[in-house]
Amino acid sequence: MAQNETVLRLPAERQYERELEALQAFDTDAKPAGWKLSPRAVLTFITGGEAKGVTITPKYIGNRRLVEIAIATLLTDRALLLIGEPGTAKSWLSENLTAAIHGDSSKVIQGTAGTSEEHIRYSWNYAMLLANGPSDQALIKSPIYRAMESGGIARFEEISRCASEVQDALISILSEKTISIPELAREVSAARGFSIIATANTRDRGVNEMSAALKRRFNILVLPSPNDLDTEVDIVRKRVREIAASYELKAAPPEEEAIRKVVTIFRELRSGTTLDGKEKVKTPGGVISTAEAISLLTNSMALAASFGGGQIADEDLAAGLQGAIVKDEEKDRIAWKEYLENVMKKRGSEWRSLYGACRELNG
Repeated sequence: MAQNETVLRLPAERQYERELEALQAFDTDAKPAGWKLSPRAVLTFITGGEAKGVTITPKYIGNRRLVEIAIATLLTDRALLLIGEPGTAKSWLSENLTAAIHGDSSKVIQGTAGTSEEHIRYSWNYAMLLANGPSDQALIKSPIYRAMESGGIARFEEISRCASEVQDALISILSEKTISIPELAREVSAARGFSIIATANTRDRGVNEMSAALKRRFNILVLPSPNDLDTEVDIVRKRVREIAASYELKAAPPEEEAIRKVVTIFRELRSGTTLDGKEKVKTPGGVISTAEAISLLTNSMALAASFGGGQIADEDLAAGLQGAIVKDEEKDRIAWKEYLENVMKKRGSEWRSLYGACRELNG
């Protein structure tokens, strides 16, 4: 069995290997130092197009100019910070940019409350350190260290979840493009092409404000939520099909009507008003993001495949909606019940079955 068939999730450079190879063969523009593709070819990889008869699928559906700015930033000595609400494809854009530019998106730091300065710089194999003292063999290189050596891009996910003093360990790296190792009496200088793409959520709980000094080292791009219903439906449809294929879910893809209903519900609960602006709705405490809608529909496919007839039913959607919206049992249940009775119930016959299934689950 091929390895691709046993891996749960392929990195972008392997998932879209054929597209990247076609772009490399087609690409005649000048390539910056350390880049596998020219900036225009990277843009095509992200926004979609064609190369050597191979269709390049769009990886990011949104403002093309934002992608151009992101690519241009990585041509300079500035790092890139993508910020926005959960579900605005920050991590997805970061991974695919890195895959297109350097062919290796694996140099990742996942920011958490437990992330330390060692995760950013380097650490030691303490058994070897105690036995033989500081040495290259005992040194454990961070993803950023390895990216500096190779002239690659390191990804720093959820940077604002790290403590402020940990975040500030990046300041000297981004300013001087070096990592000092006093134990070995040397410094590591970044090879040309090195950069960092960081992401941060604007609505996440438990975040730490980035210092002004650190922000100055980044070019900051705000990725907006999808502007309209049709754009969000396109994003959800595309990602659900990709994820379902990866997990080999034995169910039919959700119908257009089901996707539109889920996206409509999420947009209204997110904004606190119905799409026509005629009625206010209570907003749940959790984040009702595009990513949640994708996860909901993927899970509905799994339910339909395993316990249904292979076609997503309203009962499957209702189960997903309940789990996605009701996070805080008391507060969110009330908000969801009010939405069901004041909005969904009044929408006519095409919504009646979904309303009934949701109401039954919500009690």
